[in-house]
Amino acid sequence: MNTVFIAGHARLPSGMAAKSIYETLTITAEIDKKYGVIITASCTLATLHGREFVEQLLRGYSLQDGVDEPVGKVKTHYLGKAGSALESALRDLYKQYELYRKKNL
Repeated sequence: MNTVFIAGHARLPSGMAAKSIYETLTITAEIDKKYGVIITASCTLATLHGREFVEQLLRGYSLQDGVDEPVGKVKTHYLGKAGSALESALRDLYKQYELYRKKNL
């Protein structure tokens, strides 16, 4: 298999629909092992539309280039209450990716 599945987690702010289901927001991504490119991504936002929007924002980025650009896209284009949680979960996902790379070099 040429991909790896990685998850990042963050606390949800109070007053969100997803908070009644989950305490944390999770972003999962299938990532190409060789180039670090996000093939597909998902998250635990409450609406399908929100989940699909986040996937569109993240798909195609290479985590080998760092996480600042996709975090910037989230800041610029996702204006919902979960924006800061999405940013934190994405940074956590990147941290997990870096740990994976160090173990598998």
